Formats: sequence, structure tokens, C-alpha cells
Amino acid sequence: MFTVCTEHYSLILHDRGLPSMADEYAKRAVVNEVFETSRDGGSWCYVAVSNTKRTEWPFLTITQRFWPSEGGFNPGVILIPETKRLFIGAGERLLAYDLDIPQRLWEDSANTGFWSWARHGDTIVMSAELEIAAWDLLGRKLWTTYVEPPWEYSVSGSTLNLDVMGVKSQFYLTVGPNEKGT
Repeated sequence: MFTVCTEHYSLILHDRGLPSMADEYAKRAVVNEVFETSRDGGSWCYVAVSNTKRTEWPFLTITQRFWPSEGGFNPGVILIPETKRLFIGAGERLLAYDLDIPQRLWEDSANTGFWSWARHGDTIVMSAELEIAAWDLLGRKLWTTYVEPPWEYSVSGSTLNLDVMGVKSQFYLTVGPNEKGT
């Protein structure tokens, strides 16, 4: 277990199990969600969020079994303080929460397994085994596209440079590959 603190929030994170206080946190949370997987096996991931200005008890708890959970498929979170949004990726499940209300904004999927989140200015990019996708800071999906390993991307200004198996393309980060890019 580890805790990440920002000016307004404290996140309790477990990537392979549940904290000993999980039941107590769940009882006190305004929003407590539990997600299973339809796949055999998998690992448990736990995220709890508390407001550092009001109380030490979490107001949001998310417990989920995720798959795939081995070989680089680690859970990840990204917190956007100015919009009070939290994005969670674990296995094939993606979640976004409004921490102000609090409530879940959406549930989505990562094609064949989540890899990571990254923020590039006002855009959040999600990398997965067979997908790259982008959202704005409010959690609205901007675009998604299929990729096949080995692949990688970089961002330069407002341009996303994508290399999929040696085939290179570039497009506007906020528009995506399906529109005319740079």
C-alpha cells in the first residue's frame, strides 16, 4: 500500500490486494464501487480518495479485480486537480470520476490491457496493448485508435507522433488520427 498526497486530495493505492481497512473505508465512503472481471484469475486493485481539507476518511473507494495483471499490465491513476477528475486504468477497465460531486463519469475499456496515463497540456493520453486514446481534462473522450506492438508515441507541441511497427504518422493531439492532421 502507498499513499499519494496533493494539496487537496490523498489517494490510498493498492496494486495487488486490499488494505486491512477496506471494509471500514467502504462503510464511510460516499461512493463505494466494486468491479469484478469476467476472466479467470486476475489481481485486486484498490483506490481510495479523501479530501485533505475535510476528513481523513475516504469519500470514494474503488475495488476492482483486473485482468491482465501480469507482464507490465499494472494499474495506473492520474489526478487532474483543476477539474477534480480522477482517471483509473487496470487490466481492460478504464474509469473516470468527478471528485467534486463525487460520482463515476464513465466506464470504458482498454483494448487487451491498460499500460499507462500521461498528461500533455490539456489532453490525457491512455496507452494500452492495442489502443491509444485521448480525453480532455473534464473526462470527455476525444479520440481512440488501434495500434499493434511494437508501438510508441511522442508529443511535440500540439502534435502526436505515432510509430506503429515502423509506420509513422502524426496528427493533432486534440483531434486524433481520423481527422486531417499536421
